[in-house]
Amino acid sequence: MSFPVMFLLVRRLLDLLRLGPSPDEKDVETAVLRHQLAVLRRQVARPRYSPIDRAVLATLARLLSRERWGIFLVTPATLVRWHREPNALDEEVVALVLRLARENPLWGYLRIVGECRKLGVTVSATAVRNLLRRHRLGPAPRTSGPSWSEFLRAQAAGTLACDFFHVGTIVLRRAYVLFFIDLARRKVFLAGVTAHPAGPWVSQQARDLVATLEDQGRAVRSLVRDRDDKFVGSFDEVMRSTGARVIKTPVRSPRANAFAGRFVRTARPCLDWLLIRSERHLDRVLREFVTHYNHERPHRGIDLGPPVPYLGLTQKQLPTFGSQSPGAHGVVAAGLGVVMADR
Repeated sequence: MSFPVMFLLVRRLLDLLRLGPSPDEKDVETAVLRHQLAVLRRQVARPRYSPIDRAVLATLARLLSRERWGIFLVTPATLVRWHREPNALDEEVVALVLRLARENPLWGYLRIVGECRKLGVTVSATAVRNLLRRHRLGPAPRTSGPSWSEFLRAQAAGTLACDFFHVGTIVLRRAYVLFFIDLARRKVFLAGVTAHPAGPWVSQQARDLVATLEDQGRAVRSLVRDRDDKFVGSFDEVMRSTGARVIKTPVRSPRANAFAGRFVRTARPCLDWLLIRSERHLDRVLREFVTHYNHERPHRGIDLGPPVPYLGLTQKQLPTFGSQSPGAHGVVAAGLGVVMADR
């Protein structure tokens, strides 16, 4: 028979014999709460406390002596640790911990605590672990390898793709467009427009691209292209001179250069609204479109963001990679109403 039951029987017996004081409601309530606490200890292995619960229990523990701390469901060492920990983390500390966890999935919560200390931020390991659990990031380091999307996205950094596409003019002439696209951010570099894509012209566009990327401090690891005869040997030599690896797609495999093909599919519907008069006119139209494509058009492959982060109403102009300058011909207003509808 448990002690609370014996206590109640004795009090009932004394009440019948009219011996001793009558039971107080607070004493009865205390007996009920103690018995319920004993029931919870038998059923709940490890209760979970919110930050508010910890703050309340840590404050009440100061009002009791150490000998009475046995009534808590946690150990005295846990109560002491709750006294030392802050009640809530600053928003800047939370943002820092979450960023370290998301950008470094191989780090556990102890590693994150150490990295925070290097930055002069003091935070407990328990707070970091609970914070990662609340955001479903997992406090333990990930032991499995990256997913295919993460692996391919990491390989896309420093990789460019290039391709040609042609546009017919109103005088029944064919104009060829050479462009490069960054696979990491989907940023497009318009090389130039010409009616005669000879080998020297293509090689010169490659030199202009390399010079511009060097001025920006960017390195190219790989260049993906198809097996078009327009890409002569000197074009590949210019790219290899920067340490880039030229990767040729398999024969009759247009999907192997899918990023470049996707840009062509995006640009063609906009060009269908215009009557292109000449190569200079086409160059002017495409530069306007590429500026919109890089700075304002959202892309699903990069979380619905533009390749260049949006900087407000000030429109930055795209650097010129080709040897030709924009012509004096204006752009048809009706066509640009579709191309620049979001501006």
